[in-house]
Amino acid sequence: MANLKSIRARLGLSQSELGDIMGCVQGNITAYEREVNPRPIPQRRAAMLIASAKERGLHITFDHVYGDVPLPSAEPEVAHA
Repeated sequence: MANLKSIRARLGLSQSELGDIMGCVQGNITAYEREVNPRPIPQRRAAMLIASAKERGLHITFDHVYGDVPLPSAEPEVAHA
């Protein structure tokens, strides 16, 4: 869950806004970001985050949410001809 704060920042969301997307309250997001919550983010909430991020142009996976996999580049990908 080390990436959650980075994901939120890349999406330009407050903790409260991210909580709305993930179906939880701002306090849960704070706990997840600080990694003080003994339980991991429920899979259904992580899936909601992944879907919302995709809609906003950030393509992430469960590995980004739960692990420390670097986030995709902010640069748009250019197709090579």
